[in-house]
Amino acid sequence: MKMLRVLIITLFSVTLSALFSAQVNAKGFDHQAWDALLKQHVVELKGGQASQVDYQGFADDKAELDRYLADLSKVKSGEFDAWPKDEQLAFLINAYNAWTVDLILTKWPDLDSIKDLGSFFRSPWSQSFVPLLGETRSLDDIEHNLIRGSDRYQDPRIHFAVNCASVGCPALRNEAYMGKHLGAQLDEQTRLFLQDRSRNRAEADKLLLSSIFKWYREDFEKGWKGYTSLEQFLLDHAADLSLTSAESQKLKDKDMSIRFLDYDWALNKTL
Repeated sequence: MKMLRVLIITLFSVTLSALFSAQVNAKGFDHQAWDALLKQHVVELKGGQASQVDYQGFADDKAELDRYLADLSKVKSGEFDAWPKDEQLAFLINAYNAWTVDLILTKWPDLDSIKDLGSFFRSPWSQSFVPLLGETRSLDDIEHNLIRGSDRYQDPRIHFAVNCASVGCPALRNEAYMGKHLGAQLDEQTRLFLQDRSRNRAEADKLLLSSIFKWYREDFEKGWKGYTSLEQFLLDHAADLSLTSAESQKLKDKDMSIRFLDYDWALNKTL
């Protein structure tokens, strides 16, 4: 009888522990450490349309960054899969951005572009150095397989959130992405990027856009929010692009040509 009571108590304790663990895991990941680093070392420009990164500040706080990256690496695939989709996507975006900063620091301050970290045979984005979700991954793997290649998300707004450490990139946001705020954060990043006239503007019956829209055009045409063409996405953001009624009509009629601007790969560092 005594052994039976011990067994029942043990099973009850294990069950409670499992339930508690599931509740904790369901909440997602705590990104406060990354949030604090971003607030301290990312400078917003033009009201958030662009930003500069204090890489020396990150270098000085490398211990804090390393702890955050180590905590990201501890997350198991099963734990990740149990989170809500917004928590998953926020986790992946933050992981991409944090490890991009970490990659820059491997050669800081002796580089002018993230491309300096690549070679003729391999780009910096294809290098496998990120221990995440049970595998050693590349930045390309995070972006193109875990985020873009997954049927879970299919959200083109991620292109305004992941940051490639370059002037031509959308701004590195000076706060961490959080699952509970992700939709609003991605909406704001989209608007801010489209409002930046150095990256996107109408000019002489042409629409000059960032090369992001050339490289990832298909992501804006896969049906997210009903969009089946890039033009539909752009028309929904006509106000952000400062398009006149006449320009919007031309874009709708496909009488406005789209051209893509050269990408600035210079490091997005503070001056």
